[in-house]
Amino acid sequence: MVKKIVSAAALIILLSVAVVQAMDHKDKKASNDNLGGLRTGVKAPDFELQTLDGKQAKLSDYKGKKVLLNFWATWCPPCKEEMPAMEEFQKKAGSDIIILAVNIDPENDVKAFAKEMGVTFPILLDSQQSKDPVNELYQVLSIPTSYFIDTNGVIADKFIGALSLKQMELTMDKVE
Repeated sequence: MVKKIVSAAALIILLSVAVVQAMDHKDKKASNDNLGGLRTGVKAPDFELQTLDGKQAKLSDYKGKKVLLNFWATWCPPCKEEMPAMEEFQKKAGSDIIILAVNIDPENDVKAFAKEMGVTFPILLDSQQSKDPVNELYQVLSIPTSYFIDTNGVIADKFIGALSLKQMELTMDKVE
């Protein structure tokens, strides 16, 4: 009888450990999204870049706000496709959400491009000729790439490819 109780207890313990490990493995798999670039759940690296109007902007300037950090280029068709949606998102979002659009080809006429697209959110200039390009810091492999950063500066989600307004809204709604 005691042997059966000990065996049953050992079996329950082993099953509990297996369930906990399976759940833990599932969580790790979710954070390893295989998309390349920085993973969700990590602190977004701070950086400082010049804006289109010649000012300096740091990611840490926006701590306490939700940030949509978008990497793009003027020659990129999907980037052009998502610009109107980003502009609409910024207008609807209010003051607790900010878009930082990091342009990776500032040698082109980014100012004219922004004017033509009607962009009013901050555009930051990230030159490949700089010592430490921010797009390399964020391990951007394809553009557009967007990082959704929470109010504590942690990458909550990321998306590779052009985002629709609905995708921006749904994703940002999940960000705390």
